[in-house]
Amino acid sequence: MTKVDLLIKNCAEIHTLKGPDRPRIGDEMRDTGRLENGAIVVKNHRIINVGPSKEIEKNHDARETVDATGKTVIPGFVDPHTHLIYSGSRENELKMKIQGKTYMEILKEGGGILSTVNSTRRASKQELKEEALKRLDTMLRHGTTTAEAKSGYGLDMENEIKCLEVINELNETHPIDLIPTYLGAHSLPPEFSDPGEYIDFCTHEVIPKIAEEGLAKYCDVFCEKGVFTAEESRKLLSEAKKLGLKIRVHADEIENIGCSTMAAELDAISVEHLVKTGEEDIKMMAEAGTMGILLPGTPFMLMEKEYAPARKMIDNEMAVALATDLNPNCWTESMQMIITLACLQMKMTPSEALTAATFNAAKAVEKDDIGSLEKGKKADFLVLDVPNHQHIPYRFGGNLVKEVYKDGKKVV
Repeated sequence: MTKVDLLIKNCAEIHTLKGPDRPRIGDEMRDTGRLENGAIVVKNHRIINVGPSKEIEKNHDARETVDATGKTVIPGFVDPHTHLIYSGSRENELKMKIQGKTYMEILKEGGGILSTVNSTRRASKQELKEEALKRLDTMLRHGTTTAEAKSGYGLDMENEIKCLEVINELNETHPIDLIPTYLGAHSLPPEFSDPGEYIDFCTHEVIPKIAEEGLAKYCDVFCEKGVFTAEESRKLLSEAKKLGLKIRVHADEIENIGCSTMAAELDAISVEHLVKTGEEDIKMMAEAGTMGILLPGTPFMLMEKEYAPARKMIDNEMAVALATDLNPNCWTESMQMIITLACLQMKMTPSEALTAATFNAAKAVEKDDIGSLEKGKKADFLVLDVPNHQHIPYRFGGNLVKEVYKDGKKVV
């Protein structure tokens, strides 16, 4: 018998997400590699076997054995779009939303991003770290084991670097793996009156510094009417690519001004939001292999009726992932809630949503050793206190996670 560190046995369901080693598209998203009455084996932080429980038990001598009778095991959630680092909150804007004010109207009145910028600039690194730690702990309890984390509430050299340093320092100490993204072009800061001048500042001063110090893997931009145009965004992202940063784009959230097309032309890793994306844009992104990251929590919190056209995207074989968009405007740390919204508001099936929140989300942050439960992959997985995965969107508003394993160790 093979000696191993951990055996999880008698699982009602294991969703291995085993399949093609590329983003899943179309019908592939409904195949989650479901295994009934299965077991999973871990040694040296890695998965070494997954299979029928009786067969696995006969061949492995485990230092620790967990009986998961009646429970479901899935890969750890990967959250590929968060604005993790910020100070303060904006609960006062809820009343404004209820009164019918739009996101851009709130921004023009001094709320929105700029309100958070003021709070974040005043906060010290230690204060930002303490606030982010609370959010990370909540994310972990709800099953997130890897997350992308953007800057974007500093909007100047000093504070953008401060935010990215906090992300990198948290990544060294917290169980959740963090992937840092520079989002300096999140809004026009108060020191600038011309978007083009600010784009030049980001392009020629901030990005070279961030690239030189290795503070971020990605560069992002809020490409939107009233914020930054497609051409301004192209200029910024093109320079970031030259300096070795890969690119992501906020696009088509409020209006379609050609941002998703621009992103596909630049071979962006992902295009994010996509509420207003048209069918031709979808076809172009599908052909380019651009990942769409859908954020149903945002229109939900803005009390909007329109969501990203997930069904059209999947039917056109465009790869899609799900994310929380955790930020002061959409404050949720729960990928479980996002799966519920994806199913109820975007008509994704539970299997499609599970794929989008695990395997495809891992591909959206270019992590090939997570997102599925296969031999050789990192042992990042969840034990859910439910008999099947359909309970995730069905039982909304709570927390179905019983245990969280990170690198084969129980962390929740």
